[in-house]
Amino acid sequence: MTHRTLVVDGLPRPGGAYSHVTSAGGLVFSAGFGPQDPQTSGVPEGITAQTEATLLNVQRALAGAGLGLADVLKMTVHLAELERDFAAFDAVYGQFVPQPYPVRTTVGSQLLGILVEIDVVAGSDGD
Repeated sequence: MTHRTLVVDGLPRPGGAYSHVTSAGGLVFSAGFGPQDPQTSGVPEGITAQTEATLLNVQRALAGAGLGLADVLKMTVHLAELERDFAAFDAVYGQFVPQPYPVRTTVGSQLLGILVEIDVVAGSDGD
């Protein structure tokens, strides 16, 4: 199966040797996005602000592929403090992600200086 790496402007610089977004077989796959501001690389304080910033980065990545959060099929969420931050994360998530919600896995992870990271698999009926 061939894949196509998409170049999307307005996203934070990758933190390593990887691409932000790729597509294959009518699906779009994102790298994990955190809450880094695309212009300043700054990170807001707290799980609510970091969740908002992270979901905005995911939205930007999807927009570069002509998709939005309504097109997400699968979302994987990493929280640095799962037990402490899950409820606040989920409240913001419910404001950003439209119903019917995609399938989602939320796990506790060691993250480097951030509280949340999200990656997605998306597609649309038009693909």
